[in-house]
Amino acid sequence: MSNADSKLQFKIAETPEEFDQINKLNYKTFVEEIQQHPQNPKKYLVDKFHTENTYVICLENGIVIAMVSVRGNRPFSLDAKVKNLDSFFYKNFKPCEIRLLSIETKRRSGRILQGLLTKLALVCIKKGFDIALISGIVEQEKLYLRLGFLPFGNPVKSGQVYYQPMYKKLEDLTHEWAEKFLKDAITEENSG
Repeated sequence: MSNADSKLQFKIAETPEEFDQINKLNYKTFVEEIQQHPQNPKKYLVDKFHTENTYVICLENGIVIAMVSVRGNRPFSLDAKVKNLDSFFYKNFKPCEIRLLSIETKRRSGRILQGLLTKLALVCIKKGFDIALISGIVEQEKLYLRLGFLPFGNPVKSGQVYYQPMYKKLEDLTHEWAEKFLKDAITEENSG
């Protein structure tokens, strides 16, 4: 089946099958590819914040091919990595932490990333977050800069990987902008 025949859907994960596929993709990316976590015989990685995460996924013909998670509960994973995390930001900010960005190796494209992050933006807008925090892989810092994230603090190590703490103010995001971006991403990917 060609990409033109496939149908992409960007949505919030909600079914047991979707969560099962998320845990398998999580393993492929963060154990096998990035080597942040140790291997296990089940080839399955459940995130430590799994029950609190909201997962935005991209489905292609019903299969999870990409994911990203967001959560607003503290402590964040960055709280354990960056001393006095709140000191980098203004008082009374409403932050979220974006984690677990993963796209199947053979499906990595700007359109899938765009659609995933745009659907994520809609979730962040709805939840009222005003700053998104990430731990960006140092080797991918240019990508995160292009997405509007700004570095703060020093890089931190997790497993075999160094991450740069970064943030993005969400005040410039609007629901209308995100809906249009998501529609464009799906249209262009499905027509390609």
